[in-house]
Amino acid sequence: MTDFYTTGLDERARRMTQMALEALKSWGITDSAPELVKIRENAVFRATAPDGGEAALRIHRHGYHTDAALESELQWMRALQQDGIDVPAIVPTRSGALFTTIAVETVPEPRQVDMVRWLPGAPLGTLEQGLSAAVQDISQTFTQVGRLVAELHNHAAGWPQPTGFQRHAWDVEGLTGEQPLWGRFWEFPGLDKSQRDLMERARSITRNDLIAVGQPAESYGLIHADLNLDNMLTHEGRVMAIDFDDCGFGWHLFDLATISILFRGKDNYDEIHQSLITGYRQIRALSDELLQLMPLFYLLRAFTYVGWIHTRNETRTAQEIAPEIVALTCDLAETYLQSH
Repeated sequence: MTDFYTTGLDERARRMTQMALEALKSWGITDSAPELVKIRENAVFRATAPDGGEAALRIHRHGYHTDAALESELQWMRALQQDGIDVPAIVPTRSGALFTTIAVETVPEPRQVDMVRWLPGAPLGTLEQGLSAAVQDISQTFTQVGRLVAELHNHAAGWPQPTGFQRHAWDVEGLTGEQPLWGRFWEFPGLDKSQRDLMERARSITRNDLIAVGQPAESYGLIHADLNLDNMLTHEGRVMAIDFDDCGFGWHLFDLATISILFRGKDNYDEIHQSLITGYRQIRALSDELLQLMPLFYLLRAFTYVGWIHTRNETRTAQEIAPEIVALTCDLAETYLQSH
């Protein structure tokens, strides 16, 4: 069991499948085999819901969220879905709980497990391979993306959070502090000395800039915080958001930066960025003054990705995207420092 984090991906997948089979019993499912969809820090399975419909079963990585924080995530998702926003519906366990905790001998720690309805459609793409061929009309799709993000932000601004609601914060400390949420990016072993020095200087500057920006209600609140291509689905002209694992309190521009950052330098960047902003403004106000801060949030988003590949280096995704992420972050950091 102690070799779980050093064993190969195939063996880890086999063990997580054993855990998924055990977890399904909490939903009364004993005669259906779950299908592994992806395994990064979480493991996601396609499974059968109690009513026979399709569902996504998510096994969380150990120690990322307290039970209270996970409960809060699922409470917001349930409220969003009930208010007509395109996110998955929660499937409670037989006891009515929003998630369960499961332990098996082949996985070293107990894991939180939840279930949501399987949404139709295809992801907009992947971190590894970029935009999907399923996205045929870029302008229309990313206008819809912008509208969806604005709907999330509007909902969060008006939603009375339940008693005990807890989520982490993508704030000054969460992004540039001594223990950022996704890891101490400036210590990534894949950086050479000049790259490390560059990131440390940029970290200091962005920290001061974030403090100056402050946290006004019109631009800071509960956000998804991980709207990458994998976490948005397109189906019949609709765009839907999934995987709220990283949702928390942060700047709205951080959500927008997450969507368009990986297209920077690509031929379709201008079309994607402009469509995103156009769609967002159809639902929620966004001033030109705030938009001028996008370079800051591109760099902060890039920092988190370096932290991610640093602390999740056992995942195939981290290994595949590391060179591109480091190059992107250094380019953004140099440009940002020059602008100062």
